[in-house]
Amino acid sequence: QVQLVESGGGPVEAGGSLRLSCAASGRSFRRYAVAWFRQAPGKEREIVAAINWSGGITYYADSVQGRFTISKDNAENTVYLQMNSLKPEDTAVYYCAARVRRTIATIAAGSTYDLWGQGTQVTVSS
Repeated sequence: QVQLVESGGGPVEAGGSLRLSCAASGRSFRRYAVAWFRQAPGKEREIVAAINWSGGITYYADSVQGRFTISKDNAENTVYLQMNSLKPEDTAVYYCAARVRRTIATIAAGSTYDLWGQGTQVTVSS
């Protein structure tokens, strides 16, 4: 069974950068698409970015396009989310998730992800 562990969150000032990491243990997740989601207080969880199994296809929500970059290192069994030009509205708990089940859905289909990490808090101050 694969377990996902996020790290790299914390407080940061607006305009700053953070890099989140999602490390898989227990089994390789090289065959899985992986996505980052976030959930702010009082709001629904939303998909932020996703990457396919090989790393060759990525997806970004409009709100983060051009500021965030998702990458996948299959050798290290880790997925990263580089977040630049952070805004207060980026404040949320960030979760990584892997899509273990087979599906023809696009990587942007948030409901298809079925293995989740515990989340890491990102707080952006103005």
